[in-house]
Amino acid sequence: MATIFDHRHRESDDFVGTALPGQTRGRGARSNESGRFERLSRLFADDGWQAFEELPKLRTSVIEEKPKSIITRNDSPDISFDQSINPYQGCEHGCAYCYARPTHAYWGLSPGLDFETKLFAKTNAAELLRRELSDPRYVPKMIALGANTDPYQPVERQYRITRQILEVLAEFNHPVGIVTKSALVLRDLDILQPMAARNLVRVAISVTSLDAKLSRSMEPRASTPRKRLEALEVLSAAGVSTTVMVAPVIPSVNDHEIEAILAAAAAAGAVHAGYVLLRLPREISSIFQEWLESEMPDKAGRVMSLIRGMRNGKDYDSTWGLRQKGSGPYAWTIGRRFEIACTKLGLNQERQKMDTSQFSRPPQAGDQLTLF
Repeated sequence: MATIFDHRHRESDDFVGTALPGQTRGRGARSNESGRFERLSRLFADDGWQAFEELPKLRTSVIEEKPKSIITRNDSPDISFDQSINPYQGCEHGCAYCYARPTHAYWGLSPGLDFETKLFAKTNAAELLRRELSDPRYVPKMIALGANTDPYQPVERQYRITRQILEVLAEFNHPVGIVTKSALVLRDLDILQPMAARNLVRVAISVTSLDAKLSRSMEPRASTPRKRLEALEVLSAAGVSTTVMVAPVIPSVNDHEIEAILAAAAAAGAVHAGYVLLRLPREISSIFQEWLESEMPDKAGRVMSLIRGMRNGKDYDSTWGLRQKGSGPYAWTIGRRFEIACTKLGLNQERQKMDTSQFSRPPQAGDQLTLF
């Protein structure tokens, strides 16, 4: 059963329960509605006594957990990977549009502010990975790092779980693909560069906008656009295969920047590019619309109208093959613009598959050595 708190309940300096008006500064979501599995919902109302004027800062808390397995499998036909690892649950970057937000509801938490302030760190991830890769039945396939969370979100500076995972993957000569919005990925260049020389790693950096103000509003705790482009440049210069992800493309918000983002990324050394149309499954629709009404009230109606025009009249269409790119004239135009820009810039000219043939299990303590 969900617990309802009011503004008087405190524990140390952290607010216990949901967020209140005035606490969302520096965050992406504007509310903290209860998850869809909860029996009770939270509702706050100002009684006129200015009770909300002096509120504690909404802080990020991290719960350390130890799952029983770490590699997640999927069979989605429109996703380019079969295996993934998520070092964390939730993401402090706070992107208002993040498609991973609904997963927090399974923990009895809100996909809103809870998703970006109540995080879970899988502290035994490297240990589990070593065990799973050592299993004789394991068949190596590229592992996507950060499919449902950003592996280089701010808490990674402290926990270093992503780095530990990369160390294990490098030890086993196992290929990995990384997707991030953070320049913190450069910290691990000492691991990534040798892996890149063996065709074992690719790094995709998401650049949603070149407008720092818009980026700060949509992705309040992610690296600035300039830092992301600099990361692409450093990685590319080091021989790491890089991809720029124009994701998500939001009509009438950032779709006019497609060509400019691709040009800036190509100049930084990116050799591949991809895009994903904004996805609004489950709770994300209301969370994104709250952000839209707050930040762009003059165009909120037009944005949602265009989105529904690309989603068969709905906020979201989960049909395989359409959920990533949408349908209809506007979606078609976005796709053609992207393709034309990539062709002009020489992006996506090479299709290299990462090498799984180098995979090997290093000797473990207690292993019997071979005679020959």
